[in-house]
This record gives sequence, C-alpha cells and structure tokens, in this order.
Amino acid sequence: MNLAEYRRAARAWLQENAPADDYPEADAVTRAREFMAKLYDAGYSGITWPERWGGQGLTQAEEREFAAEARGYTLPTYVFSIGLGMTGPTLVDRGTDEQRERFVRPLLRGEEIWCQLFSEPGAGSDVASLQTKAVLDGDHWIVNGQKVWTSVAHHADWGLLLARTDVEVPKHKGLTMFVVDMHHPGVTVKPLRDMSGRANFNEIFFDNVTIPDEHRVGEVNDGWSVAVTTLLHERLSISAGVGMSGRRDDPTSIDALRRVVDTEDPLVRDELVELHIRSRALALFNQRLAQETKAGIFPGARGSAAKLLLAELTMFKADLATRLAGPESALADHLLAREISLAPGMALGGGTNEIMRNIVGDRVLNLPPEPRVDKTVPFKDLKVGTQG
Repeated sequence: MNLAEYRRAARAWLQENAPADDYPEADAVTRAREFMAKLYDAGYSGITWPERWGGQGLTQAEEREFAAEARGYTLPTYVFSIGLGMTGPTLVDRGTDEQRERFVRPLLRGEEIWCQLFSEPGAGSDVASLQTKAVLDGDHWIVNGQKVWTSVAHHADWGLLLARTDVEVPKHKGLTMFVVDMHHPGVTVKPLRDMSGRANFNEIFFDNVTIPDEHRVGEVNDGWSVAVTTLLHERLSISAGVGMSGRRDDPTSIDALRRVVDTEDPLVRDELVELHIRSRALALFNQRLAQETKAGIFPGARGSAAKLLLAELTMFKADLATRLAGPESALADHLLAREISLAPGMALGGGTNEIMRNIVGDRVLNLPPEPRVDKTVPFKDLKVGTQG
C-alpha cells in the first residue's frame, strides 16, 4: 500500500470510528480503552513500533499520514500518553524480552494504563536526589517512599518506578528502575487538584510494596541510564504530542482565533503570522528528530530543545489568545479559561524551562556547565530534599 492509499484508508477509518466529544467524563477511561483496542486492531496503534513486540513495524511516513488525518478529531488517547510516549519506548529500548512480551502489546491495545514515577517532594528537577528506597529481600525488592506530580496515576495499572538501591555511592550511581503494579497492596494514590479544577496529577505512597526482581529494568544501580532513556523519550513525546491527539476545539489554535478576532487589523495579522511560524518551526523540528531516530540517530539532548520550544509556544498561544480576547477570558466559564490555567504546567512538567536551557547549553551548545559539588559525594552524606 502506497502512502496515498494508506492515508485514504486512515481517513475512512477515522470517519467511521473516531468517537464523539460529548460523552460523560465519568465514562472517559472506559471509552478510551475501547477506542485504543479498535485503533490497535485496525493497525493504527504503535505504527512504527517493532512488529515483534506488537507494533506495526511501519515507518515515520505512515505515522505522519495518520497523524495528519487525526488532527481533525479529538481522540481519547490522553490517558495512554505516558505509556505510548515514555514507558513503552523505554521497555522496548531497555527491557528484557520477557518484559517486552508481557507489557508492550497490552499497552498498545489500551488494555493497561501506565504512569511514570520519578518526581518526589524533595526531588523535582533534581530527580537523582530522590529518596524512595528499594531493598532486596531474596528474589523481591521492598519499596518505601513517596512520589508526586504523577500524571494519570489514578487510572494506571503499571508504573515505571525509579528508586534508590544504594546510599553509599554518589546519587546518580545508586538508582535502579522497576516496573511496579499500581494495584499492589501498599500502593496508595491520592489525586491532586490543580488550578484548572481537574485532578490530572497525583501523589503516590509506597508502604512495604514488593516488586519481583524480574520486573527490574536494567542492571542494579544503573537506573539513571534507564531514566535518561525515559526522559529523552518524554521530552520528544511531549513536544510531538504523542498520545495527546489533535483537538479540533482548541480555542488557542490559529483557526479558532481567526474566527473571533479582527483579521483586518494588521497588528493582529502579525501576531497570527508569528503563531503560525512558531507552530510550523516546532512541527518541522519534531519531524526531523523523528526521522533521525528512525534512521538510528538518537536526538539526545536536542529532545530537551523540542520540549522547551513547545512550552514556550504553549505560553505564547495562551498569552496571545488572552490579549486578543480581553480580560473576560480569565472568567471561569470562558472558553479560554482552562487553556490559560493549564499553560504554565507545560513549562514545569517533564523538566522546567530553566532545566531544559541548562541541558541545551551544556550538551548541545557545549557551554561550560554549572558548578556541581555533589557528583562524587555518597548520597548518605548529602543534605537533599527532606533528608538530614
């Protein structure tokens, strides 16, 4: 099937199967699972993922064609965004064959929802300072600690957990990655309501939770290198909108703004042109990174640049829409109110803009790094977060 035929088939499938927007929010996860199963069975989930592990084994070209057709729909895939964009790719890259066989296909088919368990109250942007501990007991690990700001954890079946397994070595060298059952006794999930009024984030407590060693991802105390893989995928997926789907009702989009502003005003036209340029530049940059990844050239720290560009674009869109719509856009029942309240979160989730700039400056532009005094100090001797 050539690309034109592939796109026509995708268009026909979406017209027939894309769900309506007006179903009750209480049914959202059930509807999302049902849709993902249909998406997978039709061959449109995991389009570029390895066929051996349940993907379609196709190219970025097919994925772009499907994405182009999907932009006209609000697909209910957000609850799977962590699995599709972060934890799933990490398992494909760093997991064992048994882990890939067990987890990847159910993830792609929407049978299981995933979350990512990195940030803690005392370890946000400095993830390596985390204090959640995992202690080996025979062929199981016993986990105690707390995570926070975890997206979709209140729906999740599984989580990718980064925990400390050695306090005698520097903080980056004493971490190990695990797959944890979010329904296991001792796992407590508490949703956190943000200023949009929704509970998109959670705090999670682990109280003597057991994890079999076969659910360890990578080697003991090599969790930081696995986490780096996850973070690279995270920043690429956030910037590319993996699992987020298109939104035909986005009130900050160019099409939406053109319908409500005076496009005869040259200053307004200049603003809309700027929005188009920024949006197009990010789309092309993401396309380039995706093509390089498929060719075996991993983007590395440039993924942080893509994530930074998206965060800045999101804030620009919210600010522009607010300025054009006027002060009433901040009222709770205004169409733009939710977009305004959600926009700052993009500059925090997945690493703050300041951290992204540090990474780009250090690892892309080869600027001198910031001074670090803790790289060779055993973790037990550090005064970090709530420790000490």
